[in-house]
Amino acid sequence: MYQLISNFIQSAKEIDDNIFPFIANKKNFDPEKDHVYYSGPYWDDLEAQEIIYAVLKGKWLSSGEKVNKFEREFSAKFGFNHSVMVNSGSSANLVMFAALKKHFDWQDGDEVIVCACGFATTIAPIVQCGLKPVFVDINWEDLNWDLNQIKDKITSRTVAAISSPVLGNPYNINEFVDLCRRNSIAVIADNCDSLGSKWSGNYLTDYAVASSCSFYPAHHICTIEGGMVSSNVKEIVDLARSFAWWGRGCYCVGQQNLLSNGVCGRRFDTWLDGYQDIVDHKYVFSNMGYNLKPLDLQGAVGSVQLLKFDKIHNIRRDNKKKIQAILERIPGVSVVNEKENAETSWFGVPIICENKELKHSLVQHLEKNRVQTRNYFAGNILLHPGYKHLDDFSKYPEANKVLNKVFFLGCSPTINQSMIDYIDDVISKFK
Repeated sequence: MYQLISNFIQSAKEIDDNIFPFIANKKNFDPEKDHVYYSGPYWDDLEAQEIIYAVLKGKWLSSGEKVNKFEREFSAKFGFNHSVMVNSGSSANLVMFAALKKHFDWQDGDEVIVCACGFATTIAPIVQCGLKPVFVDINWEDLNWDLNQIKDKITSRTVAAISSPVLGNPYNINEFVDLCRRNSIAVIADNCDSLGSKWSGNYLTDYAVASSCSFYPAHHICTIEGGMVSSNVKEIVDLARSFAWWGRGCYCVGQQNLLSNGVCGRRFDTWLDGYQDIVDHKYVFSNMGYNLKPLDLQGAVGSVQLLKFDKIHNIRRDNKKKIQAILERIPGVSVVNEKENAETSWFGVPIICENKELKHSLVQHLEKNRVQTRNYFAGNILLHPGYKHLDDFSKYPEANKVLNKVFFLGCSPTINQSMIDYIDDVISKFK
């Protein structure tokens, strides 16, 4: 079957070589007309083969053996005991907070410390799970939260702090973890931008009780859409799986679903108080959940992407250095560096301009010349209509400057040397 699929793909490519490029950026880059996109899936024919095979010959269409295999491989690669795949990184944050709240018995109104700048769905799940986000301003050295302010935000209701390093670049993790431990608050990792980043030789997620990850096309590995919740605490991942799988209590996955009496040995038993008869555990709902499961073909792609991860990590780091050297020729522009103890798996190249006029003119120049840019996400999230009720944005003056001064370029492995040479040429013409 794999050979038939391979032959089909090859025949299609002979008709039109652009049918299966699977990257936003073209390998044969034409500087006269092509765009340099900031990111995109780093795929080749192998991902296409896995998708087609999973659809035509797989045992499940929805989450099944391929997803379960990817979960186990992801855990092994990044040092977790347990992981559960969901349909997006945002969903991963949602079910992670729901699981943590139940595991630790957090109460409505308990507080979670979070940076005022970042992505919306780092913060939304805190509120959606009945918890209260408490915001911290940023610093300009690395654009992450100001560690000196975190301790001032801790109260008797503080239960956790969620770390989401900017574009994958760690701040002083030792200082942060020590502060959380001294105050008995949980360290949570939104690792959607930071897959592969390390501090003192350890993955950033090694310091957290639970972490989330995203497999959106712009991220380090791509499964079309997708996300993961991981932890060394089995109950946290079991709860996250339950919340993602309609809230049911059954935790059988993959081949386990074919066991006549389930992994627990009592699939058909008296599970419901008030109903003294036999019930199938697959239809016992322990939580009020969602349906956030991925497709099995996404798990198949994830397994292929993991094989490429080390290469992806190294190319991102190399591209960041090259693009940084080009940008820093511009007076008034600086690029954030990693700290001495860090090994950053860069999501992008963070650029700081000395003023609003420089940022806007540089962004316009790049976009006009087909080099894609991105904001530092939301800037101060409290400026946005959906979030402004959570706090007064004016209390975070540094975060308020982000939209005026900060943007980023991609350093994806889909950006090759021809594209970097083109960026160099575009920057040389900036006035």
